[in-house]
Amino acid sequence: MKRYNIAVAGIGYVGLSNAVLLAQNNDVTAVDISTAKVDAINARKAPVRDKEASEYLAEKELSLNAVLDGTKAYSEADYVIISTPTNYDENKNFFDTSSVETVYKLVRQCSKTACIVIKSTVPIGFTEGIRKRTGDKNIIFSPEFLREGRALYDNLYPSRIIVGTDTSDPDQLEKAKVFADLLLEGAEKKDVPVMIMNPTEAESVKLFANTYLALRVSFFNELDTYAEMKGLNSKNIIDGIGLDPRIGSHYNNPSFGYGGYCLPKDTKQLVANYADIPNELISAIVTANATRKEYITDRIMDSNPKTVGIYRLTMKLNADNFRYSAVLGILKRLESRGAEIVIYEPALKDETFSGHRVINDVEEFKKLSDVIVANRMNSDLSDVKYKVYTRDIFSRD
Repeated sequence: MKRYNIAVAGIGYVGLSNAVLLAQNNDVTAVDISTAKVDAINARKAPVRDKEASEYLAEKELSLNAVLDGTKAYSEADYVIISTPTNYDENKNFFDTSSVETVYKLVRQCSKTACIVIKSTVPIGFTEGIRKRTGDKNIIFSPEFLREGRALYDNLYPSRIIVGTDTSDPDQLEKAKVFADLLLEGAEKKDVPVMIMNPTEAESVKLFANTYLALRVSFFNELDTYAEMKGLNSKNIIDGIGLDPRIGSHYNNPSFGYGGYCLPKDTKQLVANYADIPNELISAIVTANATRKEYITDRIMDSNPKTVGIYRLTMKLNADNFRYSAVLGILKRLESRGAEIVIYEPALKDETFSGHRVINDVEEFKKLSDVIVANRMNSDLSDVKYKVYTRDIFSRD
């Protein structure tokens, strides 16, 4: 297959995984405003925690370099992937897409012909909107379905490849097919469903998929709330439900609520997109997540603990990232109740977090805590199970 010049703007999980994947068979330049990330890529080290990406960078022959100034990379590129962050703006009730639009303008100052591929998560209708505003047809949208820490793995073994473009335009349709083929060429798994659709439908796939996952989390959390309040065994009920093949036994472990980088912002964005659309269920998913955190906080405070210990701020097992963790929502609610809080979080270097003492000695932490709050259990806590409040039934994410 032909080699292409590809520029990737933004070296987070999405940008890194795409850059590494495509650099196996193409000439790729990663662009970022972070000197640390650029230096890491050029030293063949992953700038974010990703096992497969670290291995590929260290062991594979990749045509990949990173730069702070993307002028040359954009001017020479056949494809430019935009993978900059689009955080949810609580004031505007919409994604902040300013980073995507800034990169778009920079690319077009350098090249009028490069095909721009938006991989940042955007509101439904964004790609069509920017195409109409600028008169620029050469923009496609390709959603990502990645997990933090396993982003490259999920690109090497994708569940599907989706590209959104103007399917009535033969030139744009061909560019979309070529880009899909480039992703497939770099993947280890080859039997992958590929779908080409219009960009608004592709954007919808992304937001509805993540909102369904949030719905599933919320469903099993509310089941668990019911079982705990009624003195029932949540595991028995969930196991019995999961034996129905239409439901299955996946994504069913109760927690303190859905969190992470994608689900909270994507669900809120979809609710915003439903502003003039009749709905009950979509809006209720966001509400249910807040209700679960209130319930968990009530249960923790029922025993009137003198000191509440928060065991890890992370959401998942073996994780070191706690951005948008559901545990933070519990922490804030405990603060509002006046609880004395101590935190055990090895990923933190500081001695305090949000005004609370951070204890790096797990034994001291266990001794000081009257109740230990753990979203996910760990063998560290096996000797103090009687102190632990968790809803982790299956000991997995």
